[in-house]
Amino acid sequence: MSGHRPRKRFGQHFLTDPGVIGAIVNAIAPRADETLVEIGPGPGAITVPLAKRVQALHAIELDRDLAARLRTQFAGHDNVTIHEADALAFDLRSLGERLRVVGNLPYNISTPLLFWLLEQRDVIVDMHFMLQKEVVDRMAAGPGSKAYGRLSIMLGCYLDIEALFDVDADAFEPPPEVTSSVVRLTPRPDDEIDIHDPDRLSRIVATAFSQRRKTLRNALKTVASEEDLAALQIDPGLRPENVAVEDWVALANRLAAADNGG
Repeated sequence: MSGHRPRKRFGQHFLTDPGVIGAIVNAIAPRADETLVEIGPGPGAITVPLAKRVQALHAIELDRDLAARLRTQFAGHDNVTIHEADALAFDLRSLGERLRVVGNLPYNISTPLLFWLLEQRDVIVDMHFMLQKEVVDRMAAGPGSKAYGRLSIMLGCYLDIEALFDVDADAFEPPPEVTSSVVRLTPRPDDEIDIHDPDRLSRIVATAFSQRRKTLRNALKTVASEEDLAALQIDPGLRPENVAVEDWVALANRLAAADNGG
């Protein structure tokens, strides 16, 4: 795949380090009977070793030149399908069920893409992504951490998040200006955290973290009373960064029930 110039508008940084490629494939640990979906395969650095190990691999590539090259490269591989498409609009359900999703994601679309995939988590077994380290740190952070915030909560409601290892910039061509990390995301069972109104939860968390240095009683005074917090045994003197995911869900559910006459 030499000769393709990475395109800045697509956020292209191609992984070239064989050791890192091997570490990612080992972390995924694909089995022969599985269906994998790779987002942003680029020149196919991870696509090639994955294709050797699974019964079906779907690669979603937005860059038409790369998609054409991939179609040529994998023309003789019946288990590989190249989709020239935007992952932010791609319907994973069209590919079946029990999908394992992987990718070196363009950093400029990583957050909206994660939330798009969340909407399709019923057909996803797990996800392994390369992302900007700062984003992975925020995703995996727990209460009390400076990195803990809106992203930690909104993803933590639906996913078990495990940061696996960091990747230096010199593993890519061209090198990005940041360190990257590989993360494993596993959808949680639907009955593990019962969210009555996801939009309300999102609004409450956004309101709180827009004033994260304030206490809950002050940050949430326009949306929740101290009585609401006390009923859930949440200390109104806490700051938003000290409140667990389950407590945010409980608060949103209580307010939703009150509005619905519950």
